[in-house]
Amino acid sequence: MSNIIGLLTASDRDAFLTGLAKDGPVSRATYMDGTPIWLITGYPESVTVLTDPRFSSDVTKQAKIDLAAVAGLPEDVAPYLMRTLGAYDPPDHTRLRRLVSREFTARRVERLRPRIQQIADELLVGLPEEFDLIERFAYPLPIQVICELLGVPTEDRDTWRIWAADLGAGDLDRVASGARGLVGYMAELIAAKRTASSDDLLSGLIGVQEADGDRLSDEELISMSISILLAGHETTVSLISQSVWLLLTGSVDLGDVGDAVEEFLRYSGPAEIAVMRYTLEPVEIGGLTIPAGEAVQVVYAAANRDPRRFHQGDLLDLHRPDNAHLGFGHGIHYCLGAALARAETQVALTSLLNRFPNLALAIPAAEVGWQPGIKRALTALPVRTSSRGESQ
Repeated sequence: MSNIIGLLTASDRDAFLTGLAKDGPVSRATYMDGTPIWLITGYPESVTVLTDPRFSSDVTKQAKIDLAAVAGLPEDVAPYLMRTLGAYDPPDHTRLRRLVSREFTARRVERLRPRIQQIADELLVGLPEEFDLIERFAYPLPIQVICELLGVPTEDRDTWRIWAADLGAGDLDRVASGARGLVGYMAELIAAKRTASSDDLLSGLIGVQEADGDRLSDEELISMSISILLAGHETTVSLISQSVWLLLTGSVDLGDVGDAVEEFLRYSGPAEIAVMRYTLEPVEIGGLTIPAGEAVQVVYAAANRDPRRFHQGDLLDLHRPDNAHLGFGHGIHYCLGAALARAETQVALTSLLNRFPNLALAIPAAEVGWQPGIKRALTALPVRTSSRGESQ
């Protein structure tokens, strides 16, 4: 029986995913704490789980796994970090998504694109011939963008970056400190914007109101803003850096940047597993019947390479047609920030390669390391801006 923790610690994640798929599109496995779960690695089966209302996302409707305890979140702040959009079912999800979507729109993202371009251009000026692409470009770009989008003051960014890093540190004391720091900070920021609003997303979310008077509560505002803040930079950092990694190691040309980003999301997207689902009644799927009340884990990374859906799915093909990947999820829980992540990554790749057309790895590919955890992320990406012996 597979254990999902193997994906988090595997030195070769691709090989581990291949092994999971060999167990069939639906199989038995164990979660990080050893609790039995059902693992979904097939593409059509994953789409079913992500769209069928018999699979719930609401953690309060199950009792098998204490996800907050597994993550190390203290009880006083766990609700703010666990009750994200992805953890609600309709009609609560429908209500929250409608309220948030009134301000977090594709139009707002498109208005931001020139600013994304400006930030990218500024970050690429004055770089040394060799540098860590993550530290100097892939990390600061989405952080600056998401902070400007939300309205996080410049002087506060280093502090919340520390809290965000603590959340993923694995050390329970650091996790608790990071969680309490972020929740407390966001509560204070929301209070400040109530008295002095501006043209940022957080101010918009505070002010949004339905015709019937419905609006986001303080707890919902804190939860949604933290979710946007964390997802809006962590995922994009990984997507930008891994896209560059694949370009530098895969002997491929960027070509159409839109198509390329979709293939990077399919082949090596940052989000490898979905929010846990729970069966509300017995469900037959993949030739097996999952009883009611069972935990079900969709593995995006395996489904995105299912040969029944993607021809030669284990190969990177930047010209792949009909690329209906699950890199941003599927169904009602499709990632709210997908348009922003796409825009940032497209701008980042074109700007970087236009400025440094001879960009190359500064160390052997085998020495590039990967972070353990539930997201696929590089530890660092040392690059050089010109070929050996060639001046910049």
